[in-house]
Amino acid sequence: MFDAVVLQVPFFNIPLERLIALLIAAFAGGMFGASIGALPSFIFTGFVVLLGETAASLVGEITEAGGLGAELATGITGTIGFGPVTGPHIVFAAGVAASAYAGKNYPELEPEGWDYHFGKNILRAFGTRPDILLVGGVFGVLGLLIARISGGLGLPLDGVALSVMTTAIIARPVFGYPLVGSPAGSGYLDMTPFENEQDRGDGSGRLATEPWLPQQYKWAGVTAIGVAAGILGAWAWLITETFFLAYGISAASLLFLQLGVEDFPVTHHITLGGSSFAAIAAPMSGGSEVVIVVAGILGGVVGALLGEVTQRVMYAHSGTHVDPPAMAITIYSLVIGLLFLAGVIPNSAYLGLG
Repeated sequence: MFDAVVLQVPFFNIPLERLIALLIAAFAGGMFGASIGALPSFIFTGFVVLLGETAASLVGEITEAGGLGAELATGITGTIGFGPVTGPHIVFAAGVAASAYAGKNYPELEPEGWDYHFGKNILRAFGTRPDILLVGGVFGVLGLLIARISGGLGLPLDGVALSVMTTAIIARPVFGYPLVGSPAGSGYLDMTPFENEQDRGDGSGRLATEPWLPQQYKWAGVTAIGVAAGILGAWAWLITETFFLAYGISAASLLFLQLGVEDFPVTHHITLGGSSFAAIAAPMSGGSEVVIVVAGILGGVVGALLGEVTQRVMYAHSGTHVDPPAMAITIYSLVIGLLFLAGVIPNSAYLGLG
């Protein structure tokens, strides 16, 4: 039968019918992400992951055997939260690409008072414009393929984060933006042109340097939120042994950023770092709760600082959104994966290696 045929090609050891269905669903998910906007779509990711991880935690308390309830709880996060419906490598990535495309083709949609290049406006929904939805659909499929191929190759990292990062980088040359851009100050890490309100000098009125989060770019503040959110990520893992509960809370909390709450932080790359480092520290510390929670500080600060470094290099000087949290997670998950494969650490946290 057709549904029993398994693809005999690299990276896709799933039934042909399932792969075709996944690609169709990813195209629709990409259209959805473009329609409602990148950040709103990721907020949905947060709520679905939060639901799935809460269900998984409750099932773990109710029954040790697992059974259907455990499979259902796990499936909410894995197949819905990180699947074609709300997976960030599909819907968020599509929304990012849609913003990049609109920045070149729909200048009339740019909101009044927007100081950055319009291609970076990931808050904007694009409704039912067919060409923008088509762009979203194509990038949704691309996001799915990158994540699946990453898994098929056995790359020791977070394939979803890698896909979010890679699709955003691809969108830049595809839609005519500089791959990295040229810094206006003394180098890529220099944010003083933003602090001095220096514009591009091209008559656009846009800022010469555009930090990812104007409320979250100074080293001391980034480190401070890294400490706090990292500890909370570690605590969430310690109590529930679910890696993505704190991540889901962080992602869902971005609803307030979308609604315009001033100075609201972005922390999902930080809480996931805290949870991951907590899991690694647990067997190394003999299960010491204090050590586990303190390990969250290291994970949180690493995630926070990597997010800031990558935004200064890859976000601030070009015209589209390349996601700093995705870049941070890609980097530290790769380090975790390599250290585990080298036998330096006892587990690979949520990567499931070995």
